[in-house]
Amino acid sequence: MIFTNDKVKQLQHWIADAKHILVTAHKSPDGDSIGSSLGLFHYLKKKNPNVWICHPDVAPNFLHWMPGFDNILNLDDHNSEVKKHFEEADLIFCLDYNSSARIGQMEPLMNASTAKKVMFDHHRDPDEKFCDLMFSDISSCSTSQLVFEFIEASNDLNLLDEIIGTPLYTGIVTDTGSFRFSSTQPKTHHIVASLIEHGVKHWEAHENTFDDNSLDRIKLVSYALLEKLEVKPEFKTAFIAINEAEQKRFNAKKGDTEGLVNQALGIEGVRMAAFFKEDDGIIKISFRSKGSIPVNDLARNYFQGGGHLNASGGKFVGKMDDAIQKFVTILPKFVQENKALFE
Repeated sequence: MIFTNDKVKQLQHWIADAKHILVTAHKSPDGDSIGSSLGLFHYLKKKNPNVWICHPDVAPNFLHWMPGFDNILNLDDHNSEVKKHFEEADLIFCLDYNSSARIGQMEPLMNASTAKKVMFDHHRDPDEKFCDLMFSDISSCSTSQLVFEFIEASNDLNLLDEIIGTPLYTGIVTDTGSFRFSSTQPKTHHIVASLIEHGVKHWEAHENTFDDNSLDRIKLVSYALLEKLEVKPEFKTAFIAINEAEQKRFNAKKGDTEGLVNQALGIEGVRMAAFFKEDDGIIKISFRSKGSIPVNDLARNYFQGGGHLNASGGKFVGKMDDAIQKFVTILPKFVQENKALFE
C-alpha cells in the first residue's frame, strides 16, 4: 500500500499550507499525463485556490477537449509565465514521470526550485532522490488511477465530481488501451465505476478522444496501413515507419500518429509491434507487445528508452533507414531470447 496514513496526512498538510502549488507532467504529453494533471488540478482547487499547471510542451489536439485544458501553461508558448511559477512555487507535483530528465527543457527550472516535490508515477526505476515524497506503484495502470487513490485515501471522495473525474477517466482509458492491457486491475474497474457514479459521462470521453479525427489524419492512417506497414511473420512482429516528408504530405498534427502501433499489434499472429516516426533528425520509436513479451527491455537495451512491459518507447539518432535496419537486425536475437513468450 503506497498511500499510507502518515504520508497522506503529511501531503494534505503541505497542500493546506502551500502558497503556490504547481502541477507538472512529462514532455510529449499523453492522455494519462494530461488526465492526471487536470484531475489533480481540479481536486486541489477545492482544497487550496493557489494552484497552477505547467507542462514542457503542448498536448495533441485530441486531448484539448478536457475540462480545464486552457489552464495548462506550456514552456514553449508561455515561457516567462512558466518560469515565474517555478520560482514562486513552494509545492510541486510531478505526475507521470520518475525523474527530472523526463520533463525536457523544464528540467533546469525543476532542479533550481526549492519547493517541496511530490511524485505520483507508475513507471519503473524511479529516482528516489528526485522528490521529497514519492507515491510510486509500477503495478498501477496509470497515474490517473493513483490520483484517484490519493483522493480516496484522503477521505475526499465527496469532493469528486464530473470535472475532476472526466480527466481521470480519460487518463485511465488511454493508458490501459481501453482496458485491454494487462496492467488493468480489478480495482481499475471499481475506480471507473466510482467515476461514472460521480457524474463522468464515459461515452462522451470516448467520443471526444477517439472519434473526432480530421480528414488529414484519416488519410495519413490509411496511407500508413496500406503503404508503410511491414510484417515479419517469422518473428510475429509488425512495424510502421513514417518520415517527415510523409507527415508533411498529410499535414500531420501532433497526435495524428497516435495508436498506429496498436493497429500493427492488432494483426492476427502478431505478438510485437513498433512504430518509427522521424522528428527533427531523431527517430522516435513506440513499442507494444502482447502477453509477457518485455518490450521495455528492448527499448532500454537498444534504443535509449524504457517504459512498461507491454508499452515502451525509445529513440534513434540518425536516419530512418538505419533505425529500421538496427531494429530488424536485433529482432532475431530478441525473439530467440524470449522464444517461449512469442509462442
